[in-house]
Amino acid sequence: MDRHLEKDAASPPDAGQELRAALFEAAGAGMYAVDTEGLVTACNPWAERLLGYAPGTLIGVDAHRILHPAPGESGEAPAPHPILTDIAQGRRASGDGAVLLRADGSALQVAWSAAPLPPGNESGEGAVVVFHDVSAERERAGRRAERYAHSETLRAKAEFDLAEIAWLRELTLAMASTLDADQTLERLARLLVPRLADTALIDLAEGRTRRRTAAAHHAPDILPQPVGGAPAPPEHPAHARALSRVFQGAGTQHLTIDPPPAGTPADLFTLVEAKEALVVPLRLRATTFGALTLTRAPASPPFNEADRILAEEVARRTALGLENTRLHAAQADIAAALQRALLAGLPDVPDLELAAHYQPAQHTAEVGGDWYDAFLLDDGDLALVIGDVTGHDIQAASRMSELRNMLRALAVDRPDEDPGQILRRLDTAQARLTLADSATAVLARLRPDGVVSTISEF
Repeated sequence: MDRHLEKDAASPPDAGQELRAALFEAAGAGMYAVDTEGLVTACNPWAERLLGYAPGTLIGVDAHRILHPAPGESGEAPAPHPILTDIAQGRRASGDGAVLLRADGSALQVAWSAAPLPPGNESGEGAVVVFHDVSAERERAGRRAERYAHSETLRAKAEFDLAEIAWLRELTLAMASTLDADQTLERLARLLVPRLADTALIDLAEGRTRRRTAAAHHAPDILPQPVGGAPAPPEHPAHARALSRVFQGAGTQHLTIDPPPAGTPADLFTLVEAKEALVVPLRLRATTFGALTLTRAPASPPFNEADRILAEEVARRTALGLENTRLHAAQADIAAALQRALLAGLPDVPDLELAAHYQPAQHTAEVGGDWYDAFLLDDGDLALVIGDVTGHDIQAASRMSELRNMLRALAVDRPDEDPGQILRRLDTAQARLTLADSATAVLARLRPDGVVSTISEF
């Protein structure tokens, strides 16, 4: 106990007071003390700076009358004022939605807390109020909320773009899954409804005319199905004009559909309750394959610029698919003509009927290395050949033609040889000349009396 007394005697009697004063001035929040009448008895520099008062001018101010706005002032609800009542009862008070008035009359949003002064202090009874500016925090929170909302918007847009890309990929796969143009366009029309329109119509050019190839509506049994040759409903005049312009080279047509005059027959747009329509050309470079028509009813949102861009992208991909189908058909026609040119015709043989059927090994190429042949020899015998050159392409067909002609020449050059001798000479020739990487053939010799003299193969 003596040591404690010695320590207290050695300590400066005002050290604790100086520390409290330093903390009071350096605290990172406004602080002021009021007496039981609500008059400010002390304040720190933070309070003066936040409230806009010169040093020392807050002392003696009636805090509840001067610092707190009356109801209706500053557009904010006034701070609750039973503070002194609560403090007089020994209770603490706090809040985070109060408004204090600065010296210039502007409002300062604060979070605050108040506590009664400890008994026995030099200032007597009263309270100390601590407050800090929350407007900056609210601004930061607002900016965070804005950034979050912006990121959510970007995320939603990214998800929409990904869904749109996936949908376009599905359209592309649907168009590439078959070379039948009508079947492809029917699937396309079904995929467009109701994703992009309430009704989808596809018309293709056929010479100087056009043909309705596909149609789809979001509700079943709306579009009429021709039965027994029943005529289709007439086109809406505005749609007919738009189709004509597109087939003549015009760009996308955006139509607002007016109802037909009373007493006129119901047209197709009336049946599907079309309010507006986009007529988009199916065009690739300078070739117009047809037109895609999309309609929306009054209950659907109107077409916007994004819808038009998406519809034109669908039309571009559709035109590309139609171009590929056309090129494949042209290639198939050329291949079929080549195959017919390579395969020899059958000779006319008295008292004998010859027939042949050629099935290409690869359907898409329409040509290959298989061949058949029949030709007369000088003594009247009939040579019959079935052969195959490895491969199922144009090159195999070309080598087949060379090998077939070589076999003909060898057989006609020495008609007295049997088929085995002829095929051995053919084997030697093709090995020397590399007519084919690999080939097989069957050669038969049929006498006029119908007897097959010899059959050989290599």
